[in-house]
Amino acid sequence: MTDRVAANTPQRIATLQRMFSKNRTHRKLEERFLNLLERRRVELQAGMIAEARCIALIGASGSGKTRAAEHLFATQPDLVLHNCDSSRLDIASFQVPSPATLKFVGQTALETLGYELRRDRSAQIIWSMVKAHLQARRTMFLHIDEAQDLMRHQTPRELNAVVSTLKSLLQHKSWPVGLLLTGTAELKTLINHDPQLARRVFPIEVARLNILVDSDRILKAIAHYAKAAGIAVSADTLNPDLAARLVHAADREFGLMNEMIIQSLEEAMITGDEEVRREHFTSMFRKRAGCVDGLNVFVDDDFERIDVRRLLDHGDDA
Repeated sequence: MTDRVAANTPQRIATLQRMFSKNRTHRKLEERFLNLLERRRVELQAGMIAEARCIALIGASGSGKTRAAEHLFATQPDLVLHNCDSSRLDIASFQVPSPATLKFVGQTALETLGYELRRDRSAQIIWSMVKAHLQARRTMFLHIDEAQDLMRHQTPRELNAVVSTLKSLLQHKSWPVGLLLTGTAELKTLINHDPQLARRVFPIEVARLNILVDSDRILKAIAHYAKAAGIAVSADTLNPDLAARLVHAADREFGLMNEMIIQSLEEAMITGDEEVRREHFTSMFRKRAGCVDGLNVFVDDDFERIDVRRLLDHGDDA
C-alpha cells in the first residue's frame, strides 16, 4: 500500500458514504411526503387550519430508514432545516432519548426547537411548550427517529398518554404538525394501539432484499459504487453468486448492503488494489463478524446456514 493510497482512502470512503441509492421504498416515501408538504403549503397560503397526517417508515435495523428520512429532507431545496439565521424550522428532527418518558421526550423536542428548559416542569406543561415553539418556528413536520422506543417499558396509562400526545400534535387547533415516525417493527404496535391514531397514519414498510428479484440491481449497485470510487470490478466478481452472498451477509437489509459494498471497496483501497474482487468482500465480512473462514458468508459453500447477526462465531455452541 502506497502512502498516497493510504492518505487518500478516508476521503474516497467519505465520498461514497455521501452517495444515496434509491429503491422503491424511497420513491414511495418521497411521493407521500411531498404530497403532504404541498397540501400543507396550500393550506397555509389559504389561511386554512386542517388536521395533519403522519407517515410511519418501518424497517429492521440496517434497512436505512433513518438515512432515507435525512436524505429526503436534505434534497428539498425550499425547506429550512438547520439555518441559525432563520426563525423558521420547517422540519424538526430528533431521536427518542433514553429513558423514553413522555417528559424526557418533550425536553428533547424542545432542545431540537432551540429552547433549553431551565427548570423542572411537568410533562403536560413541557408538551404545551413544544406545541407553542412548533408554531413560533413555523414547523410543518416533526420527525421522530427510533419511534418504537416511545412504547417500551410504558404502563398502559403511559402508553395512552404517548398516543394522545401524538394525536394532539396532528390535531392542534392553531398549528397542526405532520409527523414522520421512523422505527422498527415494534412501531406497528404503537400505531395500532389506538384506531384513531392508526387512521391518520400512512404506513410504509422498507422492502427487504429478495435475491430472486433484486440480483441485477445489487450487481449494478456494486458497479455504481466502484465506478464512483475509481476502482474496477473484476469480471468474475459481478455474478449472481456474489449477489446472493451479499444479500445474506446484509440480512436482506438494503442500507446494510450498501454499507458492506463500501467497506469491501475500502478493503481494495487499503491493499492498493485497482479492482475489487471477492476476496475483498471476504475480508470485509471477516472484520465485521470476527468469524472464522468456515463461517464466512463469502467463503463457505453452505453460506445460507450462517447466522450473520452473530459476532465472533468460531463454530462453538451458543
